[in-house]
Amino acid sequence: MSRYTFSVDTQGRFDDVVARTTEALKAEGFGVLTTIDVAATLKMKLGIEKKPYVILGACNPQYAHKALEAEPDIGALLPCNVVVREEADGRVNVAFMDPAAVLGIVDRPEVTVLGGEVRAKLQRVAKALQ
Repeated sequence: MSRYTFSVDTQGRFDDVVARTTEALKAEGFGVLTTIDVAATLKMKLGIEKKPYVILGACNPQYAHKALEAEPDIGALLPCNVVVREEADGRVNVAFMDPAAVLGIVDRPEVTVLGGEVRAKLQRVAKALQ
């Protein structure tokens, strides 16, 4: 956990955790717009072997629309990234960008409220993965 993330450790095969995470996001109204396979990219571009590590770009269209209406440049802070990574001991960690922390830098009350609402949804996703 950091000032800009919160996370949960879970058991299971990596690919299964990615699928469960995607489904839990969907249950809270998020779609996954992008999937970045960091481990595969590092292997292909640099020849470096890493444990599985994927970044899911999650977006809740209703909240994204509200945020963009309040602050057009906020797109630079979207989507909400969710990292799924395998740890050395076999655990799978799912880390969520904390939208309350990240959107808080915009310093607009309506955006701060949205960040808190989206954070609550992502925290429910994290709880569903425990």
